[in-house]
Amino acid sequence: MKKKPLTIAIQSAILAGSLVLAPQAFALAEQDVEKTEIKTATTEEKIAKEVDEKIIVTGSRLRRDSFNIATPIVVMGRTEIEDSGLGSLSEILVDEIPALSAGSSNSNSQSSVQNTGLSTIQLRNLGTNRTLTLIDGRRVVSNSYSGNYISLSTIPSGMVDRVEIISGGASAAYGSDAIAGVVNIITQSDKEGFAFKARGGETTEGGGKEFTLDLNYGTSFADDRGYMYFSSTYDKQYGLFYQDRERAQVQDLYDYDGDKMCNTMQNSDGDDQCMSEMAQSDWRNLSDGTLGGVFLESSRNDQQFWYDESGLRNDWKGNEERYGVNSQEWVVLKVPDQSFVNAVKFDYELTDDILGYFQVQHSTNNSENVKSPEDEYESAYALTLNPETGEPGRVRPGYIPINNPYVPQEMIDSDPYKDRIYWDRRFAEVGDVTTDNTRTTIRSWAGLQGTFLEGAWDWDVSASFGKFKQEQTRYNELNTIKVANALDAEYAADGTTIQCADETARAEGCAPLNIFGIGSITPEAADYIRANPTITTKIEQVGLMGYVTGDLFEMPAGSVGVVLGGEYRKDSQDVITSEEQRNGGITFNVVPTFSGEVDVYEIFGEIALPLLKDVVGAKRLDAEFSARIANYSMENVGTVGSYTAKLFWQPVEGYSVRANYAIAQRAPTITELMSPPRGDYDSFTDICYEVTADSTDLGHDNCRLDPAIAAIIVDEGIMETSDNNYSPNAGNAELVEETGKTFTFGITIAPKFLEDFQLAIDYYDITVEDAIAQIDNDDIMKGCYASPAGTPWGADNEHCQNLTRDGDGGLIEILQRSYNLDELSTRGFDVVAEYKYDLNDFGRLSFKANYNHVLEYSKTFDEDGISVTNQYAGYLNHDIFEDKAAASVTWYRDGLRLRWSTKFKGGIISDDSWEEDFYSTEEGNEGYFVENEQRCAEGLDTCIANPEAPEFLNIGSYIRHDISISYKMDLSESTLRIFAGVNNIFDNNGDFIEDGKGNYDGTYGGGMGRFAYAGAEIKF
Repeated sequence: MKKKPLTIAIQSAILAGSLVLAPQAFALAEQDVEKTEIKTATTEEKIAKEVDEKIIVTGSRLRRDSFNIATPIVVMGRTEIEDSGLGSLSEILVDEIPALSAGSSNSNSQSSVQNTGLSTIQLRNLGTNRTLTLIDGRRVVSNSYSGNYISLSTIPSGMVDRVEIISGGASAAYGSDAIAGVVNIITQSDKEGFAFKARGGETTEGGGKEFTLDLNYGTSFADDRGYMYFSSTYDKQYGLFYQDRERAQVQDLYDYDGDKMCNTMQNSDGDDQCMSEMAQSDWRNLSDGTLGGVFLESSRNDQQFWYDESGLRNDWKGNEERYGVNSQEWVVLKVPDQSFVNAVKFDYELTDDILGYFQVQHSTNNSENVKSPEDEYESAYALTLNPETGEPGRVRPGYIPINNPYVPQEMIDSDPYKDRIYWDRRFAEVGDVTTDNTRTTIRSWAGLQGTFLEGAWDWDVSASFGKFKQEQTRYNELNTIKVANALDAEYAADGTTIQCADETARAEGCAPLNIFGIGSITPEAADYIRANPTITTKIEQVGLMGYVTGDLFEMPAGSVGVVLGGEYRKDSQDVITSEEQRNGGITFNVVPTFSGEVDVYEIFGEIALPLLKDVVGAKRLDAEFSARIANYSMENVGTVGSYTAKLFWQPVEGYSVRANYAIAQRAPTITELMSPPRGDYDSFTDICYEVTADSTDLGHDNCRLDPAIAAIIVDEGIMETSDNNYSPNAGNAELVEETGKTFTFGITIAPKFLEDFQLAIDYYDITVEDAIAQIDNDDIMKGCYASPAGTPWGADNEHCQNLTRDGDGGLIEILQRSYNLDELSTRGFDVVAEYKYDLNDFGRLSFKANYNHVLEYSKTFDEDGISVTNQYAGYLNHDIFEDKAAASVTWYRDGLRLRWSTKFKGGIISDDSWEEDFYSTEEGNEGYFVENEQRCAEGLDTCIANPEAPEFLNIGSYIRHDISISYKMDLSESTLRIFAGVNNIFDNNGDFIEDGKGNYDGTYGGGMGRFAYAGAEIKF
């Protein structure tokens, strides 16, 4: 038996029944992948002569050589990974492969609590949950309770040999979650000796520093019957901050004046001014959340007060945009994190026919996202949950009584409205709000493999175990109940000591809170009101798998290969939260404790049929079929099937046609199925806000039917109770599985007259039915108060059941449950070209280009019986570019390697809702330009003949250039490789993104700009 047969070879080429991304190299498991290649029919016969052993290819367990396949694949080899100069594997893959995009990254998860620090990817923008990430062809434990998220930062970079990626339904090969496709991380299998690498880099403008150390060792032992490989990686990303970039410091609050038909920015007077009439330095967007506090900020108060370093001032009114604080100064452009990852693998030939194998990986990842100190004001509601009934309520800090001992006499003398103190203040003395995530991941598997029937058949049995733990602490939040207690202060009986007025609160340690002035909060008061809620997530996965594979019988065109196998998997999850996290009353999300588990039993099979070979019109014609039947312990899922059928036709040498059809499944996650409402805050405006007795806005007729709102109208004349944007997510026990249908059709060309040139064009069409999603908040409110289908308002309206109001009519929460409500569809094509040219004594050149064009990306959902389809292709807020490309040219000569690469993104529209505001033709909801055209058509004086085009709506195309160089030299007993490079040579950060983090967008690098790096690697 050969030393590394079946299991290690699982890491090779093609995912059966999956969508083509690109016809890249089908590199053998025994070879180092130095570059991505496109192997088509012209190379098949030549390579086949050199390869006797049949191997297993990614996504299929059929035995065959790695070129005898129907579906090509993207293979990104070790050299390409090294030439990127980046430490993050996910960033490298997103950079180099247009069909990929970031899931969670340090440049887009600044606002996330649960997923900050994760490094995940997705295919075709269909979501991380629909992209199955494997390690050596195996499913592994998730790194988040949000879904099946595999963070690539949990894999030691020195362990990675190559990455194989294919898009399209692959559930027949690997089960649930492979609707969009599979990313397979292949680890080293035959490296010998010791290697140490150090890499460091930083942006040329400052910030964004990175540092990585890799230590690797591989060796054979016991007369080459055994093999061991160890890898350890330490990686630190120092982050990028507001202070590092001038663009991040630009204040902006953009709008469009539909009367003047001009782009506007807020000025220092707090007014919107046409941008053409002002300099960028005059733009303003400041906040009243100052460090010393703002007081009596009400339109009914003529005098409004605030504190700066000089003390109390009374000139706040009308001057917020002059004296306020820029809250963006706490924005993190790229979240810092660090990881320490170790892995070891063993193979050992127990007999000539049986090999044992084992692998374990351990990683510790830590990210710390530092944000602004909490900005609180008198009416900032915090959600509470009744510990016994779960009923929601809310508390607020409240107004400061006029007789509070800390209230300055000057404020009292100003005759404040209703003798109460309105206030707004940033609680710097409590500390910066900080999310600290520490993640520990253990992944392991062990098994036996061998042959029987004199080597004609192979078998493999294995067991796997994975364990993940995330310890999350949210430091320096506020306990709103305690803030209210501490603000209610009085003089004690001695007439000089200030204490909390509530006796029970005093007994529980209440310290009076003085918020009047910079640094006025005492350490005792800060300690009393501070909340540090915690969330601990524990996830485990246990798996068993076995299969046999071999040639069933011979046909005239070749052997019929089959594989039969079975698999068992158990996933369990526990989310444990602190008491204040569960019951609320703090300035943070409410997250309950919950747990669940799922068992899955599966059987699978594949068959490959060589139909024709070396006949007229068919140099080769193959068909392949695979199926998997899975039974889930989820009651509403039960037994489901996934299937794949594909055809490969090579009419003449050098030209081939392939087609694939697959049905894939994704079962609901434990969280989607079982989670009680988990806190979240979204941006929305209550549809009933500003309803009056005769207002005619959408839904207001039904708003007036709500008794609480009706009472407010009688008392106040208008409903102005502000909502708190609380919109928790909740699971749904009635969910069923998603079903993905994939069709692909492609051609490959490798003409004899142009040696080493290869071209592939592949079309894909993916539809996901019963997609699990949540109804948008605006649609929930419309469904309750202005149902498109005419469903009456009231308790029987399902949408109204998801809205909760308090006794004052205020909207406490909008519950977002998960439903099987969407149909996702995406279509497009990929073009890949590669050409190699030998320069003889001057080395060799390799050219490669990879292009993706999206024809359609749509979401269809049923809104109260009315089918609504939205198109998302070409909109940045959905991160779906219609055109993306990557190209490179590499020159090799002896130990020298020089690579120039280019990345391209086409022009895009920033936001589909913005576009609707400008150009909507919907009656009663016409956009600014449509309204202006109507005014002009009617000859009105208000017509603007030459309206300004929207300033930030259309974002131009983006192109980036990178260069890298490396040189390898032999020393006496070792090899030294030194390398360096510059990414984004021309410092292109993309267009100014007005609502982006620091006015950047992570899709264009998030403000990193030009990045220079260097390093060295020594091998013994």
